[in-house]
Amino acid sequence: MTGRTQFTLCFIFIGILCGFLRMNAIAASDNMLSNVREAAADHIRSLVTKPERGELAITASELDNRLRIGDCQDALDTSVPGKQSLTGNVTVLVSCPAANWQVYVPVQVSLLLPRVVAARPLARGAVIADSDLQVRQVESRYQRGIVFEYPEQIIGSTVKRNINMGEAVLGNDICLVCRNDSVLIRAGQSGLNIVTKGTALSDGSLGEDIRVQNNKSRRIINATITAVGEVTVKY
Repeated sequence: MTGRTQFTLCFIFIGILCGFLRMNAIAASDNMLSNVREAAADHIRSLVTKPERGELAITASELDNRLRIGDCQDALDTSVPGKQSLTGNVTVLVSCPAANWQVYVPVQVSLLLPRVVAARPLARGAVIADSDLQVRQVESRYQRGIVFEYPEQIIGSTVKRNINMGEAVLGNDICLVCRNDSVLIRAGQSGLNIVTKGTALSDGSLGEDIRVQNNKSRRIINATITAVGEVTVKY
């Protein structure tokens, strides 16, 4: 075998070895990126509790394959920097102090909760019936104000503004008690419950305080709306 042939074979061997090592380095990098994504998602799972009747979906974004990070022999450190809401898009900081690197990983958090929605378009002034409502899983970050989980909470209430089909019914969309409605006034203390009739002097939704006039005494009181057509006074 000539020296030229030996040199050629040696060069080819070195090339194959370098290619093999490069492929292993890339594979190790891809595996590390996968570990980083998993660590970010697991960190959010440790912070967000899945609701009993809801659904929780957590997805870490794909990371750029050009990102080169060394293998981490220790457990990865994870944290949520700053004051971030744990719904929607959350950024998780994943780091390896031993290898002196850190990566910011975007994580998508979807928290779905059961909410009462309109089964058909509901016009202002309509009195809500059972057939007008459905329960669906709704993204929590799109919910504002008073929400409802059970249709029976608002059946018989009056629509204050038009509600589109599939839209969650919120407290300010309806009045469980409307102005001039006849209401039951419940008053209780030390196990003694008193029920009388009154007239609402303003609109209100579940849990809100409104002014009510007692039909018998003509006295005006503040009471809390506890159901459709019902208020409660605590002494």
